[in-house]
Amino acid sequence: MSVATPALPVRAERLWAALLAATLMNLPLGSVYSFSVLLRPIEQELAIPRSALSLVFGLCTVGFTVGSVGAAFLYRVAPAPVLVLASALVAAGGIAMAATASGLTQLLLGYGVVFGTGGGVTYILLQQGVNMLVRRRQGLVNGYIVSLYPLGAMIATPLFHACNEAYGWRTTLWGLAAVLVACGIAAALLARHGGARLVAPAATGSTTTGPATGPAILGPTFYKLSATFFLAASAGLMVLSQAREIVAAYGGAAALAVAATTGITGAIAAARISGGWLVDRFAVPYVMCAAHGLALGGGLLLTLLPSPLTAFVGLGMIGLGYGFVSGATAGGIGLYWRPADYGRVAGRTYVAWCLAAVSLPVLAGYLFDITREYSTAVLIAAGANIAGMAMALTMPRRGWREGG
Repeated sequence: MSVATPALPVRAERLWAALLAATLMNLPLGSVYSFSVLLRPIEQELAIPRSALSLVFGLCTVGFTVGSVGAAFLYRVAPAPVLVLASALVAAGGIAMAATASGLTQLLLGYGVVFGTGGGVTYILLQQGVNMLVRRRQGLVNGYIVSLYPLGAMIATPLFHACNEAYGWRTTLWGLAAVLVACGIAAALLARHGGARLVAPAATGSTTTGPATGPAILGPTFYKLSATFFLAASAGLMVLSQAREIVAAYGGAAALAVAATTGITGAIAAARISGGWLVDRFAVPYVMCAAHGLALGGGLLLTLLPSPLTAFVGLGMIGLGYGFVSGATAGGIGLYWRPADYGRVAGRTYVAWCLAAVSLPVLAGYLFDITREYSTAVLIAAGANIAGMAMALTMPRRGWREGG
């Protein structure tokens, strides 16, 4: 007489809760793009040169990348809610350390290393948790998640500015630390309520190892995807980091330069959502090629017809192209690889983002110091977009769900 095996309890899966958790954490983490608002008051109080303060943001991007890559090694250390809360508290601790800084070293350690790394881990944990639950419209969902950083910057920038003026930059950072703690607690509770997990059940397998389950994690598809993303991000991050100065260099008034900076950030956020939505309907390489083509059009417009208006429009087109590629990259990972591998692949693609942040944006600033103009940098960006179009078309059209 055989004894029946007791059925395993049904695990509650609530995608909305996982998405809300990601939203609550990624919006304040996206304030990293508002770091420029903190430059002047920190510079004035601590007498730190602007060039040295730029190292803080640069180190933060490196920390974010390290945290993104390292997050996958934590999946089995503790349940998802515990890891989310712990990493959020680390990020908050880094901001608190920066708020008490008396010099550059403490800013580099607190904001750059601790906050950057904690933020990167938190981001990937929540993104992995969502992808373990989502069953359809993977592109749209992941496009939405990657749009939260620029959306967070749009919210944080005016708030940071107002708080700096009223209370000082230290209070601004203490406020951000408090928000990160509160959102970390809420995100952990939502992750628990949503039934988020970071690894697939043992019976279903959890790794991508061969053609039967999709492309290898570090195979040709990954490198092509990363290269296409890098080329778009190089041009896009140049625009994000220096839009105000580029518009001014082409003769734009201060009001137009500020409007361009704000508008481009919002456009990139919208394009990230749209890029993810598009890969649910069209092949990833076609979406990415078209996005690079849009950015190329912006660079050519600015090169052939330089003026304040074309600077506004052209930079917007470059930013939109970057946004579409970013959303398509996030959505494409969900289409090419299985959910259990999403965080591992996504974390590694942010290495390309980190390299992009320290390549063309830095070169553009150097070229401006020499020539007092951005025309050469815009041409280089256009060349990157041409290369991106070619690279995009080498990627496979189908992912693991379609037998490719």
